[in-house]
Amino acid sequence: MKTAERSLRLLVEKWIGASPERRARVTGFGYCRKRAWRYVRVETANSSGVLSILFFRHEDGSWCVFPPERRRPAMRIV
Repeated sequence: MKTAERSLRLLVEKWIGASPERRARVTGFGYCRKRAWRYVRVETANSSGVLSILFFRHEDGSWCVFPPERRRPAMRIV
């Protein structure tokens, strides 16, 4: 899948919906040094409360709602 198809804006529209009455806003972002993750928290309010979703940036530049897999040690023949 192309990186442009997994942009943060498109994922927010997919998960929250794109409409004038459902405005989404970034409420937090950061970097987890221990696992080398970049993340963004997006929130929107509706009649039942506040919906908050975390998006994680993967090595290929795409954004997903699940964190990237941990790098595992690998042996290679040189």
